[in-house]
Amino acid sequence: MSRLVQIMPDKPLLAVPNVSEGRRQATIDAIGQAFTAAGTVRLIDVHSDVDHHRSVFTLAGAQGSLSGALLAGARTAVERMNIGQDRDAGEIGVHPHVGALDVMPLVYLDAAQRGAACAEALVVAFALGEDLGVPVFLYGELAQGRTRAELRRGGVAGLAQRLSAGELRSDFGPPRMHPTAGATLVAAREPLVAFNLELAAPASVQDAKRIASLIREGGAEGLPGLRAIGVLLSRRHRRRTDPKSPVPPARAGGTPFGDVVAQLSMNVERPLELPLRAIVEAVRRHAEIACAELVGLAPRAAFEDFPEEVPLPGFDPEAHVIENALGF
Repeated sequence: MSRLVQIMPDKPLLAVPNVSEGRRQATIDAIGQAFTAAGTVRLIDVHSDVDHHRSVFTLAGAQGSLSGALLAGARTAVERMNIGQDRDAGEIGVHPHVGALDVMPLVYLDAAQRGAACAEALVVAFALGEDLGVPVFLYGELAQGRTRAELRRGGVAGLAQRLSAGELRSDFGPPRMHPTAGATLVAAREPLVAFNLELAAPASVQDAKRIASLIREGGAEGLPGLRAIGVLLSRRHRRRTDPKSPVPPARAGGTPFGDVVAQLSMNVERPLELPLRAIVEAVRRHAEIACAELVGLAPRAAFEDFPEEVPLPGFDPEAHVIENALGF
């Protein structure tokens, strides 16, 4: 049974495509414009990160409207991006990835929408493979619980090697990686929260990695449904667009706490069971926190009793809490 117990069939579906581009604003804007060109979906948020070299788009629309919009944005990403070229130029971000359009989750907000989200995800997966020639791998409940981490092991090169060796087969599309766009991972899921915590000096990236190993699910102090890695940030420049405009220019999204910082980069897969407050408390047992960051949107329950003294730069409850952004 779904953990989202309220049944509101009039809610739209969400889609949260992640692209491996966080530095070239013209490309980010072009992808956003392609997602919304048909006027059938609403672009709620775009969050870009230079260090992670990643942009996260949040779209809302009805079943049947999202698939075409997502394919249009994916086509622009494939046409404009070359992840092999980025690798050769030394522009790989700290975020794990296997493709230009790295992940494409369809998100249902209550149990009544689960079937619609699964159907829309499969339509998108088929189109990506057939129309764009990008191999697609399902994860999560569409793939008996297979995880993104399993598929991303070894990055682009690792996935390509496993395909060539016959260890893996794509679920849709060609049996080999796209020469410039890699692969795409597709799922249907409930909301998760992408949440980052930057550690205060003198914490190092080794500290961040140690803490991540302790608090992630399966660790010695493991929190349920938490995925966590420790990374080093150098440029610290986030951008989040204004959700009131279809594809507005980027604006600064954070407050600098130093040029080089250690970050815990996390996905909270069960945010109704694990509020962000609990993650902050777990990390504080090991290090001081400089600031927090929300990537995309999160359900209201995730912020229950969130500590006011922890800075959350760029966060606007009206725009970045799912229920507020969608008017529920």
